[in-house]
Amino acid sequence: MKRPAARGPLRSLAELKSIRVIRPRAPASESPQATSEAPAQSQSRRQAHAEFRAAVQDVSPLQNAASALHNSRAPSQTNPQALQRERDNRAVLAESLNDCIGVDSLLETDEALSYRRPGVSADSLRKLRRSFWVVQAELDLHGHRVAEAHEALGEFLRESIQHGLRCVRIVHGKGRGSRDGVPVLKGKVRVWLARRSEVIAFCQARPADGGAGALLVLLKPSG
Repeated sequence: MKRPAARGPLRSLAELKSIRVIRPRAPASESPQATSEAPAQSQSRRQAHAEFRAAVQDVSPLQNAASALHNSRAPSQTNPQALQRERDNRAVLAESLNDCIGVDSLLETDEALSYRRPGVSADSLRKLRRSFWVVQAELDLHGHRVAEAHEALGEFLRESIQHGLRCVRIVHGKGRGSRDGVPVLKGKVRVWLARRSEVIAFCQARPADGGAGALLVLLKPSG
């Protein structure tokens, strides 16, 4: 099977804040050393699993996702301001719930919090873990607040799709500079990625590519 051709640097993508277009490199080959690294990787995966669960520990899933949320006291139909206030309140509530819906769908049996969209083969995820696709661009979210990171991620993914990129890396960090050393973006970035239609799979990067502080993301083919 032929491997996807690497793409050269893209000027418009490179100009995005915090984005670094990197040179294509050969995929990492399997070696006997991989066997010796298995225990350390397993421990890292368990730690990632625990950190992600901690990030969403206050989430309470909806008992019936299909049911609508109603205010017991509906605003007057003749009061436009009350109607608009009600719409705004519902929009804020919906947005607050969006980051929490489908959390369990991110969990894979390897405990690395890998993800693949329904219909995407398990083989694609295995290839992503083994660096079958060359990383063509990178977004570094170090120093970003949550809202800034959310916006930067969306812009980065849109630009990546427009330029036909297939594999990118998202660096969310390990939380060493955050309060109490708890990673704030680590869990949120995974949820955001799972909600994006451009993303068909992602997994934790290898130690040489950022390890627990980064994700490799496989994007859907353009066109």
